Amino acid sequence: MKVKTKTDGDNIISEESTPVSPLGQYLNSSALSLSLYAVLEFQVPVNDLPISLVSDKFLPISPRFSSVMVRDEKSGVKKWKPVEVNVNDHYFVPEFPEGLSPEEYEECLYEYISKIAMEELPTSLPLWQIHKFKYPTSSGVQGSVIFKLHHSLGDGYSLMGALLSCLQRADNPCLPLTFPSRQSSSKTNAENTNVSFFRAAAQLSSNLVTSLLDFGHGMLKSSVMEDDLTPIRSNHVSGVEFRPLAIINMAFSLNQIKKVTTNLKVTVNDVMTGAILLGVRMYMEAEEKNSGNANSTALAVLNTRDIDGYKTVKRLKNNYAVFLNSQFLNISRKLIGPEATSKFFHGTMKNSSMCISNMIGPVEQMALAKHPVQGLYFTASGLPQSLVVTLLSYVGTLRATIAVEKGFIDPDKLKVFIQKAYDIIFKASVPPDC
Repeated sequence: MKVKTKTDGDNIISEESTPVSPLGQYLNSSALSLSLYAVLEFQVPVNDLPISLVSDKFLPISPRFSSVMVRDEKSGVKKWKPVEVNVNDHYFVPEFPEGLSPEEYEECLYEYISKIAMEELPTSLPLWQIHKFKYPTSSGVQGSVIFKLHHSLGDGYSLMGALLSCLQRADNPCLPLTFPSRQSSSKTNAENTNVSFFRAAAQLSSNLVTSLLDFGHGMLKSSVMEDDLTPIRSNHVSGVEFRPLAIINMAFSLNQIKKVTTNLKVTVNDVMTGAILLGVRMYMEAEEKNSGNANSTALAVLNTRDIDGYKTVKRLKNNYAVFLNSQFLNISRKLIGPEATSKFFHGTMKNSSMCISNMIGPVEQMALAKHPVQGLYFTASGLPQSLVVTLLSYVGTLRATIAVEKGFIDPDKLKVFIQKAYDIIFKASVPPDC
């Protein structure tokens, strides 16, 4: 099946081509190439999901799904060039032995995601793939669909929004999907109106100093300041992004987490980040004594539109390091080009130990072509780190997906420690009778 878009052979059509965003150029370079994987789990078999859904539902979402990234010969700027899309080049249905148990098929699914994560997306085609896994896995899932999307197509929020626009509410397709409301900061803002001039001036000075320190630390982290080698940071740091992944999932009740947030007056992200970091430290200590005291950094990948989700990092709102970093990257891109600038991103990730990223999913159950979606999670590949944890909420459940360097970190053991850490936090903050 082919879908035609405007093109002119192999020539770039300047009036049809659109520039790739600076972030898109950084994330698709010789130094860094990141891909995201969104997995939809269905309550019913997916064998009858037609390939025509790709052209009818998926391709119209964004012109980038029908474009390839090319370099303008005159300016050297990367642009999106519209091309003709052959859906069969992007649509895959893997085959596995019949008669396996759901647990065995789930392992096949994780191995398959690891396999496609090792494969670069062809640059001659639009940077996405769809894989239909037609076998049942655990928890009553009858089949799954995997979307592999290059991160240069958009940030996590825009790509997730694009995918969700293909789906409808399972209970009433005429109604829109809704999402959990973010915590309001109106109370804080009201209190700040009474702050005196001198206190505000002192706060400004403090923010400037903090901003400069954070900016300087970020520069050092991207170049010479490395974390220690530990049970979560291997000596393959120069090429860990090219090594196979081991993937495992965890599920947490949002209602249970909200009991903790209510008692501690923190956010869901704060609770889960705390549980993950505590669990990781416990795992490190179990693997190597005193390694929990090593110099280890966790990168929390934040979208600035969701910064209220992390109470502990709300100071970033009054921190100018984000602005300084943005200006530095813009100047660097103009002086030395996006290829060289992307090395700063790669250096920061490579010199850190792990990455945590989160997304907010719908409150209501979704359906694709009347196929109810039971579960939803995502992960990433191409990061020069041995441990990546991603969080995604959906219909009262928070899924934590753990992707580790295969053969170096034991994902099952790490999962046990993260669960233990969560239980410790829950028991310490929620009375038994609640």
